[in-house]
Amino acid sequence: MSSVRIECVAQEGCRIGESPVWDEKEGALLYVDITGRKVCRWSPVTRQAQAIPVDAPVSSVALRKSGDYVITLGTRFAALKWKEELVTTITQVDKDKANTRFNDGKVDPAGRYFAGTMAEEIRPAVLERHQGSLYTLFPDLSVVKHFDQVDISNGLDWSLDHKTFFYIDSLSYSVDAFDYDLQTGKIGNRRSIYKLEKEESIPDGMCIDTEGKLWVACYDGGRVIRLDPETGKRLQTVKLPVDKTTSCCFGGKDYSEMFVTSASDGMDKEWLSRQPQAGGIFKITGLGVKGVPPYPFAG
Repeated sequence: MSSVRIECVAQEGCRIGESPVWDEKEGALLYVDITGRKVCRWSPVTRQAQAIPVDAPVSSVALRKSGDYVITLGTRFAALKWKEELVTTITQVDKDKANTRFNDGKVDPAGRYFAGTMAEEIRPAVLERHQGSLYTLFPDLSVVKHFDQVDISNGLDWSLDHKTFFYIDSLSYSVDAFDYDLQTGKIGNRRSIYKLEKEESIPDGMCIDTEGKLWVACYDGGRVIRLDPETGKRLQTVKLPVDKTTSCCFGGKDYSEMFVTSASDGMDKEWLSRQPQAGGIFKITGLGVKGVPPYPFAG
């Protein structure tokens, strides 16, 4: 489509920008800088990002029904009060593993917070394998572990009828689907629906549009791709001016704008001089599709 426009809206240069979430109430974009250890909120009105520093790598942020936010911080699920800049631990996972941290997380249509872990990276995408797990924080603040042996727990979302859970373990180079039971939050019958091409590199964050198609950010691939989960076909590729695209979400007044986070960690001076917007937040308009508003955590 010739009308697609890409603009870098926040140039602060995250080390690892991740987990973009549109906050409709604030009319702002939430996101995190994992290794920069901050939760950010960018306003399209002021065109400025506010940042709240935290005490550990912060890998995802989600809305909370009762107000403010929930985050994954180190190996903790935590609550964040924005105005007070106050973080309180809800619960901790992976207590027996000293070198793991949470990675991507998202809230399901019933208000449960899904998030997975991974080993701390030696350098980008280089880490001890099979150290991660996928967890759910329930609204009653109990935690369930779905499975382990995960490399880099990453993008997640749910089909429009809520019967399928989509999930990415990055180093499998695959987008997977599970049967989903919305009543219980149980998942099963894992299968691959798309294997990434070599030039697409590593699948990272993911979101769904109102046509039920998936958008996947390709880390080191410098693009987001649109997939049909029914046919397993790639429908569209949107290339960005940075290689390390990390995640994507829809936002704006009618959820017709796509926001894409990116990273600069692991890039040397020469690489950064070629891609000065690395670590920036990008807005894509003119895609001709809209996204699904994020679900708030019900606990």
